[in-house]
Amino acid sequence: MGAGIAEVCARSGYAVVVCEVDTVRLDAGLARIAVSMERAVARGKMTDDDRQSARERIVGVADLARLDDCDLVIEAVPEVLALKRDVFARLGDVAPAHAILASNTSCLAVTDLAVASGRPSQVLGMHFMQPAVVRPLLELVTTLLTAPETLTQARAFGESLGKTTVVSRDDPGFIVNRLMLPSLLQSVDLLERGVASRDEIDTAAQLGLGHPLGPLALLDLIGLDTVVLMADAIYAETHDPRFAAPAILRRMVTAGRLGR
Repeated sequence: MGAGIAEVCARSGYAVVVCEVDTVRLDAGLARIAVSMERAVARGKMTDDDRQSARERIVGVADLARLDDCDLVIEAVPEVLALKRDVFARLGDVAPAHAILASNTSCLAVTDLAVASGRPSQVLGMHFMQPAVVRPLLELVTTLLTAPETLTQARAFGESLGKTTVVSRDDPGFIVNRLMLPSLLQSVDLLERGVASRDEIDTAAQLGLGHPLGPLALLDLIGLDTVVLMADAIYAETHDPRFAAPAILRRMVTAGRLGR
């Protein structure tokens, strides 16, 4: 997801610093961005000159301290609360005093990250949809501590990317995943019980419900491990059985069958 967010920002004219934990992951992420923009050129979605300009606006680093000149930092590490807390604690020390710190989390408590940062009024959720370059929605998540001006600036930034923004309070799953996850998990249950085939389930959702992508195809795109992490996080706070991940999903994650 981080590569997609970096790409959409660079294509919108922003100077972007991509930070990874090491040069191997950094090179892989930059390569994904390059391939994505080459495909956009081939499909007539952008010119080659625009591709080159966007690529020149992206700088890659493998040191969080290099984010010391950023006006906005968007965190997109895996959906593990302890990991995200650590990142925000470090960002609170590294980022400029005026900088907004945003999390791309799709389900975890933004309030926890805000407190960890030491500057909670400047923290909010900025949840991009997958794939970030294509999907037009940006879900903003405010905590009890988010300053009104932080939300105002975040909304303006999202609109500058060509996104439609919606605002949710900091509640498990926010808006999108609170609605979407039960559908994804139910589709796995239907498939496992032999109610219908994979293609029949996806076709029914697309043609019967107007979804652009069937739930099983979407599950594959998001990643089974990410879906299980999201479902577990929401279930832990709500104890709502609709968010109990089917055992088959856990077995597939253990087996390394994560989707795309």
